[in-house]
Amino acid sequence: MAKKEFKAESKRLLDMMINSIYTHKEIFLREIISNSSDAMDKLAYKALTDDNVGMNRDDFKINITVNQPARTITVSDNGIGMTEAELEENLGTIAQSGSLQFKKDLSQAEGTPEGDVDIIGQFGVGFYSAFMVADQITVLTRAYGSDTGYQWVSNGADGYEITPINKPTVGTDVVMHIKEDTEEEKYSDFLEQYRIQELVKKYSDYIHYPIEMMMTKSRQKPKPEDAGDDYTPEWEDYQELDTLNSMIPLWQRPKDEVTQEEYDDFYQSKFNDYAKPLSTIRISTEGNISYNALLFIPGQAPYDFYTRDYEKGLQLYSSGVLIMDKCADLLPEHFRFVRGVVDTPDVSLNISREMLQHTRGVKVIARNLEKKIKAELEKMLKDDREKYEQFWKAFGSQIKFGAYSDYGAHKDLLQDLLLFVSSENEKGTTLAEYKERMKEDQPFIYYAVGEEAVQLGKLPQAERILDAGYEILYLTEDIDEFVMQSLQEYDGKKLKSINDEDALPETDEEKKAAEEKAESSKEIVDFLKETLGDKIKEARVSKILKSHAVCMTSDGPITIEMEKSLKARGQDMMGFKAERVLELNPDAPVFAALKESITSDPDRAKKYAELLYCQALLIAGLPLEDPAGYTDLVCSLMV
Repeated sequence: MAKKEFKAESKRLLDMMINSIYTHKEIFLREIISNSSDAMDKLAYKALTDDNVGMNRDDFKINITVNQPARTITVSDNGIGMTEAELEENLGTIAQSGSLQFKKDLSQAEGTPEGDVDIIGQFGVGFYSAFMVADQITVLTRAYGSDTGYQWVSNGADGYEITPINKPTVGTDVVMHIKEDTEEEKYSDFLEQYRIQELVKKYSDYIHYPIEMMMTKSRQKPKPEDAGDDYTPEWEDYQELDTLNSMIPLWQRPKDEVTQEEYDDFYQSKFNDYAKPLSTIRISTEGNISYNALLFIPGQAPYDFYTRDYEKGLQLYSSGVLIMDKCADLLPEHFRFVRGVVDTPDVSLNISREMLQHTRGVKVIARNLEKKIKAELEKMLKDDREKYEQFWKAFGSQIKFGAYSDYGAHKDLLQDLLLFVSSENEKGTTLAEYKERMKEDQPFIYYAVGEEAVQLGKLPQAERILDAGYEILYLTEDIDEFVMQSLQEYDGKKLKSINDEDALPETDEEKKAAEEKAESSKEIVDFLKETLGDKIKEARVSKILKSHAVCMTSDGPITIEMEKSLKARGQDMMGFKAERVLELNPDAPVFAALKESITSDPDRAKKYAELLYCQALLIAGLPLEDPAGYTDLVCSLMV
């Protein structure tokens, strides 16, 4: 029979599919196996209404045969097979999907939605992915109800030949002649049984028919009866038919038939984690969008979790066939730590199954998963605080980042999951718990930002808040202050930095007294500004100091802690700096000493000004510009 041309711009389109659409050559086996599964599904459906089929689902199987000398891999099934016309239609026309047409025909005949018909294949190009590794493909097939078989042979885009053959059984054999090795690709790897076994386990483990293969194994020969003490054991190879796939996914088994130990084992082996997950989330949803999901909240962060190299995402399956190993679209960034699988027949795929379009179905699933994950974390926080604290230690920074990112778009979703060390609770408190403990007269939720909680309680600015009996949240992570500025308030209570002048309400008398002190101290603060120059934006008489003499605060949107955070991240190249304000306590003895020295010994007063500035830097955790000079300054004032 003369060679026929493909019907869909053959060479250009086939070249594009082989070289561009699929990024991993290894998926060819997944596609061929999926086609076999489709063919058996079709015959199984037919058996429901046609007693002549004489088969049930238990009779179907897929067999893989590897012939290394001949460099062939054969995938065989006892499914519905193809007629000559169907060969022409399905394999002669690139992008023609027999499975998709069958699904439409069956749904119309039965009056049921297409989604109720479980057929993996959606597009007719998966078969051609085999040309990525094969230089010739032969298809031997015989359709159910036909006495004649047919052979389809093609070397690629040049075309194909179809000839009648005598095939004794119904079904299809796909014989792939594997390419010779090149410097760039070692195609012979696909002829190794361990490689075939690995690919079936990775991509087709949950195909619901047995995938069998004759495996070569080794065993020790029996010891001869007359063997002496110096006998060296001998080994022999033997062959055994193995089923390579597990067939039934854990997430499709009834919940009451799966133990937590099985979930833990699945998680640890699937995601290479030696620790058990903190929580397991099982979801099964039917409706406009149907899916099963099995999610895990890990107990520890992967070593690269907080790096750019970490890839988030859930494994995405379509009717048990792995479509994508890490589908990032299924997880919001703030829950990127979650691991697991989603299996749905309702995803819209492009022609390669390798890339997922941003379809409505995926977005609906992602929104539902987000709600389920949050609910599980809230349940853990309420019912098992110790476990939640372990989670928070591993992934708390990610939750905080989520509350801050995207201009605070997710803050309402995440704010009740936040945990902060405080002056009342060193293990951590939620904002709700803090608010419940607030005194009746407490106007704000207070926070202090720094490097260590212990030191924050000793800050001069904290004294007046603590003395009033108010709790302070101690924020010790770089992102904390950004989170607070994003939240701004919680349940009607504003969040307030202890550095703010209005952190405590003032009576009219207190305001008047403060104004009088500021006016009477104008000469001193002007002297400080003149002496320190551009080191500070201004000096002022403080309203936030109680017994301490000095502190450093800031004006403007960039705080001192933000400045330190940006510098630590290497993001200070834009020159963002806090506008430093040197605050003095007018009631402190050192203030009187400074005032007296300005008149009696201006040079000594300038040293006092430098000393107070350096002390304020140290209290704020800022580096001294000249540590040696500071030491000399202290020594000069001691003599």
